[in-house]
Amino acid sequence: MKKVLILSGSPRKGGNSDTLCDEFMKGAIEAGNEVEKIFVAGKNIGYCKGCYACKDTGVCVIKDDMAEVLQKMLDADVIVLSSPVYFYSISAQLKAVIDRTVAR
Repeated sequence: MKKVLILSGSPRKGGNSDTLCDEFMKGAIEAGNEVEKIFVAGKNIGYCKGCYACKDTGVCVIKDDMAEVLQKMLDADVIVLSSPVYFYSISAQLKAVIDRTVAR
């Protein structure tokens, strides 16, 4: 059994990308995995300030929901990212999460 973390980067709950996360989750659960889905747009996650204060401590100075999300990412065996494509890239919500992993 693996710990699977799904990060839904859709800004629309129930949108196409978020629905794909739900379908993936069903299959992963049926396969016997422990699965958690995080709807990123529902979390309070600020943008990286590029201050690099985390360089020495490994901890971001921004106090928001990202610390919890990052710990879940570290604990997971598998991380699944889902996002609609905007201007040939991922959503701003998911990009913020990825940028904030710089602390680790």
